[in-house]
Amino acid sequence: MIINAAQLCELLQGELIGDGEMKIYGPSQIDKGIPGTVTFLANPKYEEYAYSTEASVLIVARDFVPRTPLKASLIKVDNVYGAMMFLVEKFSKNGIPSPGVSNLAQLSSDFVPSTDVSIGAFAVIESDVTLGDRTIVYPHVYIGHGSRIAEDVVIYPGVKIYPNTIIGQRCIIHANAVIGSDGFGYRPDENGRYVKIKHVGKVILEDDVEIGANAVIDRGTLTFTKIGRGSKIDNLVQIAHNVTVGEDTVIAAQAGVAGSSSIGNHARIGGQVGIAGHLQIADRIEIQAQSGVHTGKFPEGSRLFGYPAINYNDYLKSYAVFKQLPEYMKRIAELEKQIAALKGESL
Repeated sequence: MIINAAQLCELLQGELIGDGEMKIYGPSQIDKGIPGTVTFLANPKYEEYAYSTEASVLIVARDFVPRTPLKASLIKVDNVYGAMMFLVEKFSKNGIPSPGVSNLAQLSSDFVPSTDVSIGAFAVIESDVTLGDRTIVYPHVYIGHGSRIAEDVVIYPGVKIYPNTIIGQRCIIHANAVIGSDGFGYRPDENGRYVKIKHVGKVILEDDVEIGANAVIDRGTLTFTKIGRGSKIDNLVQIAHNVTVGEDTVIAAQAGVAGSSSIGNHARIGGQVGIAGHLQIADRIEIQAQSGVHTGKFPEGSRLFGYPAINYNDYLKSYAVFKQLPEYMKRIAELEKQIAALKGESL
């Protein structure tokens, strides 16, 4: 999308101060702005960049008054964040593929494309697969037999969707994610050799779920692994077999959830968190980055930190003591010497 500043202002129902003919090709970050882009100032701590940014247009609040002259034209709006998110959505549509099926896609003979579906080159769709209206399948995607994919789903290049996966409306799956691989399940035989346990369950992604690049969600052993409505899974996250993630939960990069654990609704899990298997994690739990959780005995709304994880405030108090242990050891040794001296003893 290419638009001038005056048209941009009209879209945002704002007030333009500056050159209305300035051409805008996309958004940028205020401290890394380049000519031909639009950026925004919503947090006062970034105001210094308003005077140095190379962006052509700057979106600001109605009451913003610059301290010195600005290079950029201004658009004053009621809600700066809302205006910028609206524009990001508008500009992001530039690269969306048009509806249609590439001649280089490999489709099962029983596949029937639905309305306005887009399927890219070298995508593979096996038998008994359904795709909802307006779903986008980028090149090099594999969708296994029996999978059910709803409307307005976006599946980026290189995604592998194993058979019998169920994906709800408006889900987004980023490049190279794997949905439905076997769980890490083995049993030792009488000779101590590991024998693979067959996984015949499935993965269910409910509506409005987003899965990051290179994330892996294993299928259930006998039933299912499920990611609840509206939950967001970051890049490089591992969700093991039989795990259930509740609604509107977010899990940051490199976290791992072991098999058969259940995470509640509205939980927030930081990067590199490890959650042991067969735990029940309550609703609205917050787990700080790099924590290790080995028990589910924390009530709803708890904040956890550390390894093994404990309540956040308890961890901070404990760490304040722990980091001073070398000094405490010196002081204890000195006190022991003084006590010994008082007793006429030697250490």
